[in-house]
Amino acid sequence: MPRIRLETASDREAVFRVNALAFGREDEARLVDALREGGRVALSLVAEVDGEVVGHVLFTAMAVRSAAGAQAAVCLGPLAVLPARQRQGIGGRLLEAGLASLREAGHAAVFLVGHPSYYVRFGFQPARVFDVHYEDDRDAFMAAELFPGALEGVSGRAEFAPEFYRFS
Repeated sequence: MPRIRLETASDREAVFRVNALAFGREDEARLVDALREGGRVALSLVAEVDGEVVGHVLFTAMAVRSAAGAQAAVCLGPLAVLPARQRQGIGGRLLEAGLASLREAGHAAVFLVGHPSYYVRFGFQPARVFDVHYEDDRDAFMAAELFPGALEGVSGRAEFAPEFYRFS
């Protein structure tokens, strides 16, 4: 089983490598660096096996904006695992540890754009269910409440960190 821990400054090269290899390109790795540099990180965890960083998950600050103002939330992404280590539960362990840490820190909800068939097992559902919207409201735009009723009365448009728009 992997050891899940907070990312440290000495992990940055390994985190870049994990993201680049997991996605088959450097966009997501460069996004992680840009989000760090922009001070947007809410939580960054790594999975380690035998001293090697094999997975990474990043959570950043975001908002749900409506006519009444903005509601703070957290965005998940990217979540990456080295190709040779995928389908071993590492991504799920990273995700569960991250959600638990965010819940303990008092965050209300997490949003993401990802594969619905994967994230539904972790309590995510289409964000439009909560009257939160983004682009075309496809099923891949998902949300999870970190405690029951956390998104009750929250509605509007998702507003991610500007770095996401540079690497999409």
